[in-house]
Amino acid sequence: MTTATNNTLLPTSTAGSLPKPTWLAEPETLWSPWKLQGDQLIDGKQDALRISLQEQQQAGIDIVSDGEQTRQHFVTTFIEHLSGVDFENRQTVRIRDRYDASVPTVVGPVSRIKPVFVEEAKFLRQQTKQPIKWALPGPMTMVDTLYDDHYKSREKLAWEFAKILNQEAKELEAAGVDIIQFDEPAFNVFFDEVNDWGIACLERAIEGLKCETAVHICYGYGIKANTDWKKTLGSEWRQYEEAFPKLQQSNIDIISLECHNSHVPMELLELIRGKKVMVGAIDVANHAIETPEEVANTLRKALQFVDADKLYPCTNCGMAPLPRAVARGKLHALSAGADIIRKELAILSS
Repeated sequence: MTTATNNTLLPTSTAGSLPKPTWLAEPETLWSPWKLQGDQLIDGKQDALRISLQEQQQAGIDIVSDGEQTRQHFVTTFIEHLSGVDFENRQTVRIRDRYDASVPTVVGPVSRIKPVFVEEAKFLRQQTKQPIKWALPGPMTMVDTLYDDHYKSREKLAWEFAKILNQEAKELEAAGVDIIQFDEPAFNVFFDEVNDWGIACLERAIEGLKCETAVHICYGYGIKANTDWKKTLGSEWRQYEEAFPKLQQSNIDIISLECHNSHVPMELLELIRGKKVMVGAIDVANHAIETPEEVANTLRKALQFVDADKLYPCTNCGMAPLPRAVARGKLHALSAGADIIRKELAILSS
């Protein structure tokens, strides 16, 4: 198995999305329509990707990504490229038991006609020698973001998506991606399904990959539907307890989760001892920029349950809805906080 981090201790990364430039899309908005068209849009997306990469590099982020600059949404942009899904025929569904959204309909067998993100991944690979991470939606979260009028079974549809994701993941690996991450916020909601077939579908999606694989399980973007839901979860958020035992036994290399400013009891990390853990040390649900010491404090707590060589400081979730200056500040804080802990660990080991 390749190591994605060139032996950097506590390699930093983001969960996925970063804000887009105002000339490309409406700021601080999910599903924001593009402001450019045709060839200008293609150029604009590549320029935005370059800028996003540069901002990560300037902030000292170790494992870089495309910042999801070329996609409107972390799930539907992937689904748009598949056959069997009708985007004109929309239905309103309840997403993650939390909010209603108008979504496309599965009208026939789903398949991948051509690669979805592979060209963008090749482009990112050309821009940097750093390890790169690429995010894909997970099978269960894809199922939860559609109206299924064909398979009439969440599980059957998830297995089909897992096969499609595996095809895409293999080509992303061939394009030079070091870590492929599957976003599964649905794992925090549908606990029976997670254990019955969700983790099995995820393992089908990573079948045969030699690069590192990650699953990102969060409490969602800092949008009102999610922040309102969090207020109902009480003083301890123990959702991870449901999926962690089976994930610990799975072939997934890295588990990415939300920690900072959340009510997730840190000792739940003991349940995934032995896995690499991307510890969310940056809150994406507010505009306050963490101090390096706040980040360091979250990492110190995590180090009680995660070995230092397996701890990857990260953000809680994507930062697409945040102002760019705030996201930039948070990235710098993440790097600075990780650096504090690296120095402390160096003193302890000397």
